[in-house]
Amino acid sequence: MTTAPTSGTWEVTTFARGRGRQQPTRQGELRSVGSALDVLECFSVDGELGVSDIARRLDIAKSTAHRLLTTLCSRRIVEQNPHTGRYRLGIHLYELGHLAQARSDLRQVALPTMSELSRQTGYVVNLSVPDGADVVYIERLEVGPGSKLLAQSGRRLPSHVTSSGKVIAAYNADADRARREAGFPPRASSTIRSLPEWQSVLDDVRRVGYAHADNESYEGISTVAIPLLDLGQSAYAALSLLGPTERLGPQVPALARLLRSAAQRISRSLGR
Repeated sequence: MTTAPTSGTWEVTTFARGRGRQQPTRQGELRSVGSALDVLECFSVDGELGVSDIARRLDIAKSTAHRLLTTLCSRRIVEQNPHTGRYRLGIHLYELGHLAQARSDLRQVALPTMSELSRQTGYVVNLSVPDGADVVYIERLEVGPGSKLLAQSGRRLPSHVTSSGKVIAAYNADADRARREAGFPPRASSTIRSLPEWQSVLDDVRRVGYAHADNESYEGISTVAIPLLDLGQSAYAALSLLGPTERLGPQVPALARLLRSAAQRISRSLGR
């Protein structure tokens, strides 16, 4: 038996056929989905976590955390380390992530150009997109000395600590607004720490057409980035190079010219 939705609320009461057992409401199901996604977010920083760790971070009961982890394990989204008893991201999530990456039109179009940049420069080449106050690297060609540093790093960084984040925010009002609202927590010695500093950097980016970062996400590392712009001149992605500060820093203007030509080729191929 199903009741019609009432104004402002969507609740469905269902009885299992032949059992007379009431099933969870739609709202309850959605809350469980949200809680499961919250659990996955906990692994964005740590490789392995215990039940108590998850419960403490999400402010939920240990029994609830265990139930969520058990469900995720059953779908291979999370797996339990047999030696430590702690949990980590599972192989099926890895598979889904690679499917999402492989099916990205932007990534597929950009890869040949990124490979050419990698051969030309010997630096790490990144392709990133905005996500709220952060940037997410959807492809990274790791070569040269900078690749060792990135081996264990994640694919998400706050936009104010990266050249990619700066150059996207300079040409994308939503990305700029999200970073301003999130603030400017320090990460390295030269990280932007205030709104006036952020505004000054974006003004400079718009003036020269590219962004660079020195010792802002990692000490001893510099990056330079160019935006990928749509027909309305709004940034939907960024292309960047990363390497040791002492080597890449003096080459920033020349590298920016290479990146600009590459970004234009990618955008033309995408019809943007």
